[in-house]
Amino acid sequence: MKKAAFTFQQPIFFTNPGWQDYGLLDSGNGRKLERFGGILLDRPEAEAIWQPALQAREWQRADAVFHATAEESGGHWEYRRSLPEKWEVTCGSLHFWMQTTASRHVGLFPEQAPQWEWIMQRVKEADRQVRILNLFGYTGAASLAAAAAGAKVTHVDASRKVVGWAKENSLASRLPETAIRWIVDDAVKFVQREARRGSFYDGVILDPPKFGRGPKGEVWEFYRLIPQLLQYCQAVLSEQPLFLMMTAYAVKASYLTLYNAVSEVMQRYKGMVQAGEILNVEQSAGRLLSTAIYALWSDSQPPSGGKL
Repeated sequence: MKKAAFTFQQPIFFTNPGWQDYGLLDSGNGRKLERFGGILLDRPEAEAIWQPALQAREWQRADAVFHATAEESGGHWEYRRSLPEKWEVTCGSLHFWMQTTASRHVGLFPEQAPQWEWIMQRVKEADRQVRILNLFGYTGAASLAAAAAGAKVTHVDASRKVVGWAKENSLASRLPETAIRWIVDDAVKFVQREARRGSFYDGVILDPPKFGRGPKGEVWEFYRLIPQLLQYCQAVLSEQPLFLMMTAYAVKASYLTLYNAVSEVMQRYKGMVQAGEILNVEQSAGRLLSTAIYALWSDSQPPSGGKL
C-alpha cells in the first residue's frame, strides 16, 4: 500500500484581525456589515446563521446594501447614500481600488491578508530572484504582495476587465511596470503552454472559482478540472520551489479535499502541507466567520495561522 507523502497535522486557520482601512463590524441573519475605508457595506453571508450583535440602527448606517436573488448568482445594490465610482483602501504598502459591481463583490477579499503577508515574507526569505505564477488572479492582491517583496510575477485571469483593475491597483501601489506580467487567458491552457515552453516558477498561487468561463468561452468547473490543473502546475514548478498555495470559495468541500489534492501533486518535493479555513474576525462580538478553505505546500515551515 502506498503511504501518503505528508502526515496530516492539526489544521491551521488563517485569521484576519483587520487593519485600519478594513473591518468586519458585525454579522448575522445571513449578512455581514463591513467597512472598506470610509464606506460601510451590508452584503449577504450564508455562513452567518446567528443573530447580529449590533443594534439595527448600526446596520442602517450602511452606505449600500446588496440584495441577492434567490439563485444567489445575481442581485442588485441599494444605495442609501451617494458613493464615489471607486475609492481607495490601503493595506501596508499595498493600495487597492474598490467599487461596487454587478455582483456582491467589491474587488478585494480582505480575509486573505495573512496570506499576502506570508507570501511577501517567503519571497524575501528566499534571498534570490524568484518567479511567481498567480492563476485566477482577480484584482491582483496576491500578485501585488509578491511583486512588492521583489518577485517577478505572472498574473493570469480570464477577465480582461479585472486584469485592467489589477493593473490600476499595481499603479496605485507604485510597483515597477516590469514587476508583473499581465495575462488574459484560460488558466488551464496557459499553464499547459508554459509547461511546453519550459517556463518554470518558484511559487504558484491558485484561487479558482466554483464555475467560470475563459476569454474564449472555455468552461471551468472546479471538481472536474482542478486535479488536472494541479498536475500542470506541478509541471511548471522549479527544482527548488518555495510554495504552492490553493484557496477555494463557495465549493462544497472540506479543507481535507484540498489537502489530499495538494499532497498528491507535491510528493516529489520535501516540505510540509497544511490545510484549514480562512476566517474573518468580527469586531462586535469576536466571532469567527469562515469564508474559504485552503491548502498550502511549503518548502519550509508554513505560517502558524491563528489560535482557536
